[in-house]
Amino acid sequence: MSEQNQELQPVFAIQKLYVKDISLESPNSPQAFLEQAEPEFNIQFRNQARSFDNGFYEVSLTVTAQATVEDRTIFLVEVTQNGLFNIENVPEGEMDPLLGIGCPSILFPYLREAVSDLTTRAGFPPLMLQPINFEAIYLQQRQQAEEQAANAQTTH
Repeated sequence: MSEQNQELQPVFAIQKLYVKDISLESPNSPQAFLEQAEPEFNIQFRNQARSFDNGFYEVSLTVTAQATVEDRTIFLVEVTQNGLFNIENVPEGEMDPLLGIGCPSILFPYLREAVSDLTTRAGFPPLMLQPINFEAIYLQQRQQAEEQAANAQTTH
């Protein structure tokens, strides 16, 4: 009986954390280093998850950050930080939050470090990404999806 209980215990294990894609452009260097104006930043995030056999999931967290002054790009950095996770015996209703909140929360510090390091290596001050509340983003996305589904039902 104890073997059956052990088999049903939830499993969550980090197998590997890795950078899957990394890119840095500084198209206006060296003039960009002479800019006196504060750049404007456009920062966007994407989170994706896909499953493999035997309870393995790859979760990707991508950031694209662009610094501009007027119409000139100072730098453009994009990093995709991935994790390979072994997840087993987790109830179906808990998988979405785990993949949309838990895993990105684990990946984010590594992503932030890569972005900071890249911008520094490019000769700019480190770009420090502010903490992200993945739970709030997840809940907002779910609410939007529910509203869209409700709107689709009322129009048909």
